[in-house]
Amino acid sequence: MTTDDLELRAINTIRGLAMDMPQKANSGHQGTAMALAPLAHVLWTRIMRYDPQHPEWPDRDRFVLSAGHASVLLYSMLHLTGYDLSLQDLEEFRQWGSRTPGHPERGHTAGVEVTTGPLGQGVGNGVGLGVAEQYLRAHFGPEICDHHTFVICGDGDLSEGVSHESASLAGHLGLGRLVYIYDDNHITIDGPTELSLSDNAPERFRAYGWDVQDLGEAANDLDELEAAIRRAMAVTDKPSLIVVRSHIAYPSPKLTDSPAAHGKAFSDEEIAATKTVMGFPPDETFYIPDDVAEYYAAAGAKGAEHREAWEKRLDAFTGDRASLDAVLAGTGTEGWADALPTWEPGEKVATRVASGQCFAALTATVPGLIGGGADLSGNTGTLLKGQAQLTSVTPGGKQIYFGVREHGMGAVMNGMSAHGGIIPVGGTFFVFADYMRPPVRLAALSGLQVIYSWTHDSVGVGEDGPTHQPIEHLASLRAMPGLRVVRPADANETATAWRDAIEHQGPTALVLSRQDLPVIEGTAGNDGVSRGAYIVAELGPETDDDLPDIILIGTGSEVSVCLAAAQTLAGEEIAVRVVSMPCWEDFDEQDEEYQAYVLPAEALTLSVEAGVTFGWERWASDSVGIDRFGASAPGALVLANLGINPDHVAEQARALLAEIDD
Repeated sequence: MTTDDLELRAINTIRGLAMDMPQKANSGHQGTAMALAPLAHVLWTRIMRYDPQHPEWPDRDRFVLSAGHASVLLYSMLHLTGYDLSLQDLEEFRQWGSRTPGHPERGHTAGVEVTTGPLGQGVGNGVGLGVAEQYLRAHFGPEICDHHTFVICGDGDLSEGVSHESASLAGHLGLGRLVYIYDDNHITIDGPTELSLSDNAPERFRAYGWDVQDLGEAANDLDELEAAIRRAMAVTDKPSLIVVRSHIAYPSPKLTDSPAAHGKAFSDEEIAATKTVMGFPPDETFYIPDDVAEYYAAAGAKGAEHREAWEKRLDAFTGDRASLDAVLAGTGTEGWADALPTWEPGEKVATRVASGQCFAALTATVPGLIGGGADLSGNTGTLLKGQAQLTSVTPGGKQIYFGVREHGMGAVMNGMSAHGGIIPVGGTFFVFADYMRPPVRLAALSGLQVIYSWTHDSVGVGEDGPTHQPIEHLASLRAMPGLRVVRPADANETATAWRDAIEHQGPTALVLSRQDLPVIEGTAGNDGVSRGAYIVAELGPETDDDLPDIILIGTGSEVSVCLAAAQTLAGEEIAVRVVSMPCWEDFDEQDEEYQAYVLPAEALTLSVEAGVTFGWERWASDSVGIDRFGASAPGALVLANLGINPDHVAEQARALLAEIDD
C-alpha cells in the first residue's frame, strides 16, 4: 500500500467500524466495506468536493453506493468527515428509528444522495445524476454547475439488467464527469462469481462507449486509485469505468475472499484477530483514534471553501436569473401554470394528446422540466416538437430519447430528480409500467419528484390484445405508498393533473387514454381534480333528503361512460350523481367533511373502471370492472363486450337499486 502510517490507521478505522456495526446489530454486511475502505478514503480525502455542514449544496460532487448492502462504508465516511451522523447513530445500525438503516435511504440520512439496495438501481441513478449535471451546466455555465458523480458498483449491480440499459444510454449520450468504480471482488452469496458470470466487463463497457481503466490488483494502492480517478475525471466526452480487483473482508485472517463475508460472517474471535492484524485494540469496539478523527474532520472541513466560492459566483451570476432561481427551487418561473392549455366542452381529445400539449407548453415556463419516452415518444405524449434533443453535442436539449429501456429510464429519472433542479418526465405504455416498477417504488420511497406519462391505459388499446392491455395495473400501483396515481377524465383534468404534478414533492403517475375522450362541462380549472374526486353532474329528480338514489364513480375514460349511463337513468326518474375520481391518494387526504360531501356514507355507490375491481370496495357499494384479461379486437368493441359501456352500467345500477329495495 502506498500510504503513510496515519492514512493506514484511518483506513483501518473504517474497517473496524465496518466490522463493529453489523456485529452489534447481529445483521448486515461487513466484507465489502472492509475491502473498499481504501477507495472510500481516497474519495473523501483526496478527490470529492463536499461540505458536511451544508449537505445539499447544489454544486457538490455526488456519491452513489450502488452496492447499498455495504452501507456501513458510507455511514463510516459520513460520520468521520463531519456529517450529522453521530457515533451513537453508528452503534444503532439497523435498529428501529435509527439514522443508519440497513441500506442507504435518501432523505433519511444526511449525505445519502439516492436510496440504494436493490442491485443495479444505483448504476441507473448515477447516469441520471450525470444527465442533470450536464444539462444544468449547459444552461447556466460551469460557474454555477461543475461537479462530478462517483459511483461504486459491484458484480451484482452489473449482473442486473437495469445496469445494462443505463450504461448503454450513458455511453450513447456521451456523459462525461461520470466516474464508476467497479469492485471486482469475484464473490457472490452463492460462491465465486465464476459459478454464474463469465462476462468481460471492461470490454462490455468499452462497447457501450465508455472509457475503461482496468487497474487489476490496486484496491490497496491509494496513489494508483487517486491517479486513475483523476484520469477518469478528465474525460469529458464519455462516462468512465475503473475496474479494481479487491478482496472481500481483507485483511481478515480467515475470511478474506470468502463468500461468507458477503453477509455477517465474523465471529467475535475473527474480529479480534483482524483488529490485531491491523494493530488496533482487539477488544475495543467503534474505535476511532484521536488523530484519525482530526484527520477526517479536516478533510470534511475543506469543502466549505469550495461552497463559499460557489455562493459568490451565484451572487454574481448575470444570466437568466429567473430560470436559475426556478431551477434551484424546483418549480417554474412566475406565472408558470398560465402556460397550460384549456379545451372547450364537446371537443374530443385523447388524454395522452392533451398531456403532450401540457408537457410541451410547460417546458417554456418550467426550465427544469425535461424528458421523453422509452421509444414511444410520439405515442405517449412525450415528443417535444421544436425542442433540441439532449445529446453530447446539445447537452442542454430537453428531449430525451430513452430508447427501449423502461427499467433504465425509471432509474435514470430517479437520479435526475435526486440531483435537484430537474423534473424528469418519462413515458411508456401503461402495461409496461411493470418493466420499471423497481425504480417507481424507489421514487415513492424516496419522495422523488418524477412524472410518469403512462398511456394506452385500458383494453381500449384494442387490436394489440391482452399482452398490451393493462388490467391489474391501476390496483397494483395504487397499493404503492407514496405514489400519486392520476387518471384524468378529459383534457382539462389532464392539465390540472400536470399543474399538481409540478407542485407535488413526490412521484406522479399520469394514466392516460389512447382513444379520444369528450371534454366534459365544468372540468376546466375545477379544484375538485386536485382534491382527488369531485361531483361532475347531478341528474334526475330532486330527492327529499337531497341524496341521490345512486352515485356513479368513474375514473379516466369511464367518467364519460358514467355520464351517458346517468342520462339514461335520469330519464327513468332515478336521481344520479356522477363523480370523477382521478386520484384515490388525493381524495384520501381530504377531510371527512369533504369526503362525505362527495360520497355520503349512506349513499348507494357504483364504481366504473376498465380494470380489476380489486380495492373499489373501499369507495363503492358495487363495481363495474374487468376481472379478466382483455382481447384482441378494435378498442371500442373490446370495451363494449367487456361491459364498459353505458347500457351495462345503467343495468348494473338498476340491479343494485333493486337489491336495496328488496
